[in-house]
Amino acid sequence: MNEPAITNGPSSPTNAEPSTVGILDEFQTRLMADWPRLPNKGFFFGLLAAWLALFHFLGNSVLGYIPTPSLFVWMFTAYNGNKEVTDDVIGNFIPLLVLGLFWWKRKELLALPLKVWSPALLLIVAGILLHVFGYLAQQPRISIVALFVGIYGLMGLAWGFQFLRHSIFPFFLFAFSMPLGNQAEAITTRLQLLVSWLVGLIAHGIGIGVVRAGNLLFDPSGTYQYEVAAPCSGIRSLFVIFLLAACYGFIVFRSPWKRLLMMALAFPLAVLGNLIRMLLIIVAASFGGQSWGNYVHDGGPGGIISLLPYVLAMLVLFGVGGRLEKWFVEEKLPS
Repeated sequence: MNEPAITNGPSSPTNAEPSTVGILDEFQTRLMADWPRLPNKGFFFGLLAAWLALFHFLGNSVLGYIPTPSLFVWMFTAYNGNKEVTDDVIGNFIPLLVLGLFWWKRKELLALPLKVWSPALLLIVAGILLHVFGYLAQQPRISIVALFVGIYGLMGLAWGFQFLRHSIFPFFLFAFSMPLGNQAEAITTRLQLLVSWLVGLIAHGIGIGVVRAGNLLFDPSGTYQYEVAAPCSGIRSLFVIFLLAACYGFIVFRSPWKRLLMMALAFPLAVLGNLIRMLLIIVAASFGGQSWGNYVHDGGPGGIISLLPYVLAMLVLFGVGGRLEKWFVEEKLPS
């Protein structure tokens, strides 16, 4: 009987080793395929380098507060330098998010008639004038607006009006790069009062005697006392939820009213999530005193309660988005 032949060739598909092509390899392959289709690359990136150099070397005139002429160093310090104001830290991640969404939209953008469009020079001139005003007035936040207005204009100059129209989102998300710092107090104060008022109102409705004094909530017998402080007001979750809603709306829908509806949900969802969290703290404190309330305030088991506003927001966003897709059918955005 003949022995079965032994071969050293490639194994069958059923016994094949897992593909070694990773995410980075796939990204490189797609980049190499799409990169030649983008016209005026040298023109755009050369002007972009000059534009960024302007804001690096002559971007910040307020040398006393943050001693650097670079607007980018000023922004980084504003995001990370004040440990008491942590809501601006989201600005560190916005450029990566915007670049990721541009990559996601690349097929749609590359299919457009891309060509030089000289009227975009008006946007660039507007960015220069705005930066001069912000520089002379020592207002770096005005220069941040000028920075992005100019970059938007450079894209229009290199690739045309249709490119600008189709890239409003994700470019819109650069608005979250604006560090608010202590200027956010105008928002947080109102949110603090709103959340504390709602907590007190609902606590009385479910039979828990809570006394409210401004943003302070305490038990008349002195068992517990809590303050709806700035971090508990919901401003951080408001920014994050608004960002999630904007991304979801612009990725899933074409209709402007659907996108605006998704973004409009951010405020009530942020308030609702923090309201439920504060109510859980008050309920726990009413049964077990300050220590029980502190445990819930610190996040509970594994910090899961701290994630409540975001989990609730995502569930509602996906639910509303699913209903909109079912009730109002529209053409999907290309991926």
